[in-house]
Amino acid sequence: MKVVVKVGTSTLAHSTGRLNIRRARKLCETLSDLKNAGHEIILVSSGAIGMGVGKLALSERPKDIPTKQAAAAVGQCELMYTYDKLFSECGHTVAQILLTGADFSHEDRLQNFKNTASRLIELGALPIVNENDTIATDEISVGDNDTLSALVAVNTGADLLVILSDIDGLYTADPKKDENAELIARVEELTPEILALGGGAGSSLGTGGMKTKLSAAATCMERGTDMVIASGEEPEILYQILENKGAGTRFVAKKVKK
Repeated sequence: MKVVVKVGTSTLAHSTGRLNIRRARKLCETLSDLKNAGHEIILVSSGAIGMGVGKLALSERPKDIPTKQAAAAVGQCELMYTYDKLFSECGHTVAQILLTGADFSHEDRLQNFKNTASRLIELGALPIVNENDTIATDEISVGDNDTLSALVAVNTGADLLVILSDIDGLYTADPKKDENAELIARVEELTPEILALGGGAGSSLGTGGMKTKLSAAATCMERGTDMVIASGEEPEILYQILENKGAGTRFVAKKVKK
């Protein structure tokens, strides 16, 4: 099975903004074990700007574009150094791919990405994808890594996209405010009612990024890739997800030829 796993900053970092070493290590160990079992793995990882902020000893996350890009340039080195070290300890080689929105809209560049990702997997490497924040501007930015991960998944012919986040999945209401909120285990159609849970008027779920995750689900479902939203607190949840044992919320794709 070809699987794209997306991890957000909230999964990789403590509330202080510094790397959550235990969780990052467990994530790499779990992905390595799944790779050993024969799965093809692509990791889409946030965290470059956050790690750059720490490395540059900035007092807060920058708001201006040049400083964000500078932080990303520093942080991407630190991020890949960390992944290279942790995956190497598990016997796996990683590769870095940095993309912008323009790479998906330009036919030749998109094909180059597909060819490179495919060849890396054939060579046994584990591609790690992030947006190229150092050069991305509003005009060429993908915008968020939920969207990026969906684009990576459908353009590499992945069977499954797993978005690991700070939430367990899609709920019928905001679980922080409504004790009767229930986890929706399976979604087969993005109805107006489901889409409203992603940030309709008065919804606080959208502020946590659920709107972008539902948009990613729409992209995947339309192109034949299942998607799961689950908590990244314990990366071992990936075992349950790949065995289809009911973790998180699974968005079931339309069956199309890839």
